[in-house]
Amino acid sequence: MIEKSIVFLLLLFGVHFNMQAAAIEECDKMIIEGVKAMNRKDHVKSLEILTEARSLAEKNNLHKQVFLALNNIGANYYIMLDYGEALNNYLAAYTIAVKELDEDSEMTVLNNIALLYLKEKQFEKAEEYLTIAYKIARKKKVMVRQGIYAVNLGMVYNEKKDYNTALKYLNEAKSLIREEHELQINVDLALTDNLYYRGEIKEAKKSALSILSSIDENTSKENLVALYLLLSRISEAENDINTALNYANQALKATYGPEVKIQVYEALSGLYSKAKNYQLALASKDSLINAINEFNNIKNGRQFENNRVKFEIAEYRNKLIQNNEKLQNQGRSFLIILTFAFTIIVLIAWALRNSAIKNKQRKIIHKRTEELLALELEKGKTDKLLLEKQLKEKETLALLEQQKLRNELENRNRKLAAKALHIANRNELIENIINSLSKEPQIVTNQKWSSNIRELKSHLHNDNEWESFLTHFEEVNHNFLQSLREKHPDLNSNDIRFISYVYINLSTKEISLMLNITPEACRKRKERIARKLGLSENYDLYEYISGL
Repeated sequence: MIEKSIVFLLLLFGVHFNMQAAAIEECDKMIIEGVKAMNRKDHVKSLEILTEARSLAEKNNLHKQVFLALNNIGANYYIMLDYGEALNNYLAAYTIAVKELDEDSEMTVLNNIALLYLKEKQFEKAEEYLTIAYKIARKKKVMVRQGIYAVNLGMVYNEKKDYNTALKYLNEAKSLIREEHELQINVDLALTDNLYYRGEIKEAKKSALSILSSIDENTSKENLVALYLLLSRISEAENDINTALNYANQALKATYGPEVKIQVYEALSGLYSKAKNYQLALASKDSLINAINEFNNIKNGRQFENNRVKFEIAEYRNKLIQNNEKLQNQGRSFLIILTFAFTIIVLIAWALRNSAIKNKQRKIIHKRTEELLALELEKGKTDKLLLEKQLKEKETLALLEQQKLRNELENRNRKLAAKALHIANRNELIENIINSLSKEPQIVTNQKWSSNIRELKSHLHNDNEWESFLTHFEEVNHNFLQSLREKHPDLNSNDIRFISYVYINLSTKEISLMLNITPEACRKRKERIARKLGLSENYDLYEYISGL
């Protein structure tokens, strides 16, 4: 009897080991399929497959597969411009990498998190995570990865205007990355940027032209656009506006999306203004506004798609949870049946000595009682699951409605901001033209023309457009200004105007354009208003007014 029990336990252990190996194989297969779907931009299918892989991996304690699923789920949301959801999944993957996996996995997700923060221009956070990844790569002597992280750190320090530290990391990266042509271009571009920011224009030009001569058909569009824009800035610094325009137009030909077009059209608008080609400058401004609107429309569409995907994935996870619970219940039932059968066998062996018929009757009665109890329990569980599902569906619909309203409000504010920027850009361009005309000798000597130009100038700075903006703003953002005035009665009309532009998420440069002041004056006014509202230095003004 003991020998039979040992054989039974060994069989169970062997079955468990085979099930674990099968689960690993199945998870890896699903993760590969999910990545292929992501590369095809079929994000709904990719997220379904990766979510199922994650659930299966978590059920079987497969930490490596859970990490890979989470990391690729984060990559899906990154491509879909849902940076918040991408960060949540990357951080979850990072937690697993630190607790359960090796440092290679940790480096991978650290770089992903850092690039996400770099995209959002949160350079301190990007520096923090890249530094950790860089130190791990350096400790493990993984040269290529160390070089990649050094390049990224150099780009971060360039953005932070710490050019000496940036140069240290970029020189190190150049020595580590020798055989990767595309990575070498990244390093050389970052080093040329460093020279440009330092004011070493001739050296920067020499370096940029050297990069230009080394590019080929395999060079990525991202690097190509960055190179042409850099050459355009260098030519502009040399006051060679025609050459700068030529490079900017080359960048325009290589653009690959509205986000990049915004940068190119912004550069072209400024260059055409300097060249006094106001017609093309105005056309570039219009193209810039169209690119901004196109980008916002894509982002809005992707936000709606993201919410729909999240809803479908939530439903899919609920189904997986229900199926897992059903399988667990079936597994428990199977174990109960095995235990029960084993007990019955022992009872039968003991009871056969007394009465075979009596034991058979007891067995039938006991089995029927167990079946009735099992049916009652199953019915109770089914009712409970149905009730939970209904509650979850109501909660999900409520969340979707809230998200829809929030997206509608954000879309209206974006349209309002785009309209205001269009007017401000138009006025800026007209004012530039007026100023240029005012300097012409034949106009200066003509009193009538001079009087007409002064009158035209006065019309540019009236408050009718602000009153119109304020009316539309109050229609879109009900009760916001009333709440603001009630909470902070000491705010004047200029403060209210500035806060309204911050509330619709305009940048410092855009607000300075709207108020006809310099970006530095705009930043100082923002600090003054923050102090007036009683905010600490580290508290974000937009975060505060969004919560009113």
